[in-house]
Amino acid sequence: MSSIVEAGPRPRDRAATEERILAAVGEVLARDGFGAVGVNAIARAAGVDKVLIYRYFGGLPELLRTWGASGRFWPTVAELVGDDGPRLATLPMAQRYALFFDRFIDALRRRPLTVEILAAEIVQRNELTAILEAEREQWGEQVEAAFGGPDWQRQPHLRGTMLVLVAGLQYLLVRARTIRMFGGIDLQSDEGWAQLKAALAGLGRQLFEPPAPGR
Repeated sequence: MSSIVEAGPRPRDRAATEERILAAVGEVLARDGFGAVGVNAIARAAGVDKVLIYRYFGGLPELLRTWGASGRFWPTVAELVGDDGPRLATLPMAQRYALFFDRFIDALRRRPLTVEILAAEIVQRNELTAILEAEREQWGEQVEAAFGGPDWQRQPHLRGTMLVLVAGLQYLLVRARTIRMFGGIDLQSDEGWAQLKAALAGLGRQLFEPPAPGR
């Protein structure tokens, strides 16, 4: 008498299903907003049984954490570092500072859903926003380590400056959803954002490069 052992999902099938589920999180958010994000809605959008969300992710909070850390919502540190890798630490601090803002701006502009979430976070807070907040706090520490290193640690007062600048950029991205001109800069054009990048690079030189002799 032979026994039949039920095989589990093949690794490739499981990976594809997980991708569909993660994509569905963004789809539900973009279409229906925070209030609609739940296991049933995500399962319908992914075309899977909701049991798989519990089986593969453990539940909604764990799924949201995975989605938040996947790079779909917020750029990963690896995305911002790009091809520079170990070379990054050898660059002058002013250049690292400018690179971070250049890539951070581009990464958020490629994520219109992220900008919508940033706008929504201002007026409401729920389980999803709390999870994404925690992800961003960890991300901030990783960015400091990758782009700042020992140079940054020697100037802890600059953390507040960076927070204000990052928050200001997020505000401008949110404003760009509904208005074009802000302070004379076209927030809906590449040229406008190039102006802002140049301004940030100039600020970086003032902050980190030693003054010329006689000045």
